[in-house]
Amino acid sequence: PDLGRRFAERKRCADPECSLLMCRGKAMQDFKGPDCRFVNFKKGEAVYVYYKLIGKSTELWAGSVGSDFGYFPKDLLEINHNYSNEELELPTDVSLICY
Repeated sequence: PDLGRRFAERKRCADPECSLLMCRGKAMQDFKGPDCRFVNFKKGEAVYVYYKLIGKSTELWAGSVGSDFGYFPKDLLEINHNYSNEELELPTDVSLICY
């Protein structure tokens, strides 16, 4: 399927609006994303996860570091706290847009 500006067709969230935290983790290494849709972080920083892409781009999760929000590779995160064990599967909207 043509995903257009989406990285994946589906995502997993803790609630229907994907506004509740799923988990928190610690960055295992520095990450600088390729564009503004990605959140940058330094090794050791806390990263908060709001949803997990599934399907085509299962390696990407979306979350925040401080006041910045964006995608990041899930493999760079060591989960140290789960806020919810409930996961709803939902369709994705258009991915974050860079201006």
